[in-house]
Amino acid sequence: MNLAGWIEKWGRAAPDRPAIAFGARTYLNYRQWAARSRALAGNLHSLCRPGDRVAIAMTNRAEFLEALFAIWHAGLVAVPMNAKLHGEEFGYIIGHTGASLALASPDRAEDVAAHTRTIVTESAEWRQLYDGDGIDVVARSPDDLAWLFYTSGTTGRPKGAMLTHGIMLAQTLAYFAEIEPVGAGDCVLHAAPMSHGSGCYGLPFVAMGANTIVPESAGFDPDEIAALLAAHGNVSFFAAPTMVSRLVNHSGFAAADHRGLRTIIYGGAPMHFETLLRAMDLLGPKFAQIYGQGEVPMTITVLPKALHADRARPRWREIMGSVGLPRINVDVRVTDERDRDLPTGEVGEILVRGEVVMKGYWNNADASAETLRGGWLHTGDMGAFDAEGFLTLKDRSKDMIISGGSNIYPREVEEVLLRHPAVLEVSVIGRPHSDWGEEVVACVVPRAQQTVSAEELDALCLSAIARFKRPRGYVFLAALPKNNYGKVLKTELRRRHGQAGQS
Repeated sequence: MNLAGWIEKWGRAAPDRPAIAFGARTYLNYRQWAARSRALAGNLHSLCRPGDRVAIAMTNRAEFLEALFAIWHAGLVAVPMNAKLHGEEFGYIIGHTGASLALASPDRAEDVAAHTRTIVTESAEWRQLYDGDGIDVVARSPDDLAWLFYTSGTTGRPKGAMLTHGIMLAQTLAYFAEIEPVGAGDCVLHAAPMSHGSGCYGLPFVAMGANTIVPESAGFDPDEIAALLAAHGNVSFFAAPTMVSRLVNHSGFAAADHRGLRTIIYGGAPMHFETLLRAMDLLGPKFAQIYGQGEVPMTITVLPKALHADRARPRWREIMGSVGLPRINVDVRVTDERDRDLPTGEVGEILVRGEVVMKGYWNNADASAETLRGGWLHTGDMGAFDAEGFLTLKDRSKDMIISGGSNIYPREVEEVLLRHPAVLEVSVIGRPHSDWGEEVVACVVPRAQQTVSAEELDALCLSAIARFKRPRGYVFLAALPKNNYGKVLKTELRRRHGQAGQS
């Protein structure tokens, strides 16, 4: 069972059906995509060994989809990387996976080429990958790796969640069951990075021979989204809550014709109730919320469209503040520090088990054993069930910061700041931001008789990590608050320095 078989299937059964759109125009139909996938796979197969990892470093573009499915077609493992990453971060992922090849868009090619052989879209070498008749889809079993989903961890280094063909199929089937069915006339729009959640939620549309829309801007533009809704119709897309907020607060989008919108699937951070209410007043009950992680590809809980629409339901407002009910193919628990189930209403760590949970972390046995101990994925997120079974997130035990829908782990930023010779200690926290949900703040203790400026630290961060991870505020302290065991009291730092509007 190989996910790439979907392209072959629709290339035969519905060859003239639009498969990939670039903006308003059709880029490939399914016959063309199937032919390209065969050729790309054949050439990748000659460049790589069975089971090799192939990295993808691309901003949103049609070639991302061609690359992803061709990698699978050839029996290889895809390693999609966030296109916002710094070259040093690309290097770590490529080195950790031992990727023998990277496929990159021109804007990321230089950062990737230093670390492995790289073929750049739009180049002569890329065009040569389309040559030849190609190969048949390489047989894969449900347990064979398909996607190494790299997600940051508290160690400061990203970890690669091992997702198999069977896991991605289970995620796809759960989409049909609990979010929406998909038919030939439906479309998915990639306004968020295809390397992560948006890419996962694009799979159900390919599975059913529907159309995938890649914006010409390669990202999130409210005016462009409005135009694409009108051009295509029946459009669904994944969006972080901050994206939803930007849409409804954009005068051009608010005034546009929204009849082409089918569904907005939101998740990745808390949605403020007033923002959700305003969005539904503008667009109608076309929203579904998901809660998931890369380790359980976007499939832990769901708050479906029907519940969003049922405003007369008792406790509707409270339910809208939850992340919904467990998905049909997972078990979800809330436990104490000894993994014992907690009563309704009590806050504990969220644990998940099911066919959609990762096999483990690539080349990281210790982290795999810790995260999957007892046969349950320990999410690190804190939450509580109510009497009706709805799960509400309360906190994140790993101190993760969510800014603009992107996960930022303080330890990763702290390790970069500690490279500065004048920095003695540092603790990174999040503080509320009206547009992004949270922003990063660094609390810095300089070494005795040394000084360091925010500008110096900002330049250091920009040299080593993605721009979206760098602190947007710096607080210089004589000492960090600590408990008797020497642990930094981040709760106290948030109380003192984590208020919105501080500089």
